[in-house]
Amino acid sequence: MKKYHLKGEKIDRVTRIDRLKMKLLLILSIIVVLGSTYADELSPPRLLLHKRLLNKYLVEGRDVVVDYNIYNIGESAAYRVQLRDASFPSSDFETVVGFLNMKLDRMGPNSNVSHTVILRPKKTGLFNFTAAEVAYHLSEDGQDVQVCYSTEPGEAVIIPAKDFDRKFSPHTTDWAAFAVMTLPSLGIPFLLWYRSKSKYESIVKQKKH
Repeated sequence: MKKYHLKGEKIDRVTRIDRLKMKLLLILSIIVVLGSTYADELSPPRLLLHKRLLNKYLVEGRDVVVDYNIYNIGESAAYRVQLRDASFPSSDFETVVGFLNMKLDRMGPNSNVSHTVILRPKKTGLFNFTAAEVAYHLSEDGQDVQVCYSTEPGEAVIIPAKDFDRKFSPHTTDWAAFAVMTLPSLGIPFLLWYRSKSKYESIVKQKKH
């Protein structure tokens, strides 16, 4: 009887372990199903691009700072992100710092990236600053390319450096030249007045003695 009793306990123990294993497998299966369902419900990546010029005045031969901000407002990551801006031809602008083309392997959901380029205008006059673009893929191995365009800064005037200096420089040289030119007209009357004053004071002193 004892042998049968021990065998029964072993069978019950094995049965309990099997039941626990089945429960764990069931829980893991539910977690996997829920996870895949949640992943399917996530919205795809959606990128927005903002482009702006940070300078108040655009001057020939002076630095112009261009700022780009890329936003991913989707719930999934974007892959193979590429920023391109063809609105600054090398014939009109010199690139000083940064690149007008930039690549990112991955951009996470609800994230943003900033990129700055410094340029110098080679010419003066009215210039139309058009939009930049960013291309990206919805998945790591996907072939479909999504493209979005930035805001357009629009038209702006590039001022000649001489005109800008004439209007906004401290004019130290001009003030120095003005002082030299006005010195004779102010200095000579002052010397005459000082000499007459000295003579008058000497005469008054002699009379007192």
